Amino acid sequence: MLASHADRERAVDVLRAGFSEGRLQQAELERRVARAYEARTVGELGLLVADLPQGPVPVQPSMGPVPRTFLPAPALPPPNNGKAVGALVCGILTTMTAGLTGIPAVVLGHTARSEIRRTGEGGDGFALAGLILGWLSIAGWTLFVVFVVAAASMS
Repeated sequence: MLASHADRERAVDVLRAGFSEGRLQQAELERRVARAYEARTVGELGLLVADLPQGPVPVQPSMGPVPRTFLPAPALPPPNNGKAVGALVCGILTTMTAGLTGIPAVVLGHTARSEIRRTGEGGDGFALAGLILGWLSIAGWTLFVVFVVAAASMS
């Protein structure tokens, strides 16, 4: 089959790639390029590039891993849900407000966790901590009231 101009250019590209990879000397490259432009058939071109790889050869990195500067930026975590933060704050404040913020901590915690599951926001740990602190406060005050009522009814 007769060689086209595109066939000759592809063969010359393979030859130049072989030269840039150090597989050919300058003189040999020039001889082969001249023969490639004079070739009449695809078979002649095939003989010129038969001892060279026909595509890009993977280069083994001589250095260690890629520096962090050249790596893509890490994905930012999703923003925290505001109600989850509120639940945590109310849960922490139960010790200072004598348990008054326990119920808001539980309500905010449950609504925050349902919103987090629905929207994919962050802050599930905050909401869970607010829930735990709120329920502990409610349980503690319930036990305190039960003991006070029991003590009052005993006396």
